[in-house]
Amino acid sequence: MLPPNIVLDDLIVNWLQEDIGRGDQTTMGLGAIAQHSRKAVWLTKAGGIVAGLPVAQRVFTLLDNTAQLVPLVTDGTFCEPGTAIAEIKGPLAALLMGERVALNLTMRLSGIATLTRQYVDTIADMPAQLVDTRKTTPGLRSLEKYATRIGGAINHRFGLDDGVMIKDNHIAAAGSIQAAVNQIRQHIPYPLTIEVEAESLEMVEAALAAQVDIIMLDNMLPTQMRQAISRIRQTYAHIKIEASGNITLDTLRGVAETGVDYISTSAPITRSPWLDLSMRIV
Repeated sequence: MLPPNIVLDDLIVNWLQEDIGRGDQTTMGLGAIAQHSRKAVWLTKAGGIVAGLPVAQRVFTLLDNTAQLVPLVTDGTFCEPGTAIAEIKGPLAALLMGERVALNLTMRLSGIATLTRQYVDTIADMPAQLVDTRKTTPGLRSLEKYATRIGGAINHRFGLDDGVMIKDNHIAAAGSIQAAVNQIRQHIPYPLTIEVEAESLEMVEAALAAQVDIIMLDNMLPTQMRQAISRIRQTYAHIKIEASGNITLDTLRGVAETGVDYISTSAPITRSPWLDLSMRIV
């Protein structure tokens, strides 16, 4: 889901202020022409999954409430190069001042959705589900995670308050997995789940003994993963199993074949190129 306007608007206003600064000198220099109503079209310059048009709509509305962006496709649609994906009508000043912010956001989100779809399609015939991570651009997390959903993935926790994930540094600080779980269980609210990151079969055994909700197999080889999964399923069939660590398009299917429930990777967000779009005044 996209954040509600009360949240989204503050983000967009900051991005517009960054770009416009003391004023768009070029557009203002056009004088009365800038106030004339004009029409523009957005075109794809490369093929990919479109994502972010509702955000772009909001950019132009905040600049001028008479400006309207009308999507010609819905988010999640694959478009060939040269496809018209939106039309915009309104004062020329609003169209030109909002162009860069709106395009940048849509190109960024569309690039994420496009690469996410490639990952999702690679394991579409398998039970494992692709999951995103917290490796996001500061200030863009809600939108980048929206883009992975548009691409077909599911969201991992949005922030540190969204669930418990006990990682290597928590374990080192507490002294052991059991000690960390015991300590944290005394303080977290119901019904937060507890996930433990395990890098070895010994750590898997410790997580099982602590009766956690989710076990993440981190940077394990497929043979080691299969051993861990067999042990987890035999002990507590309800525990969910996640795989993570250096997941790429080349390794993804092999990891899914081990039988994990979820595969988490930051790649669709951190490695995706932008989907090239352009705006043309009609």
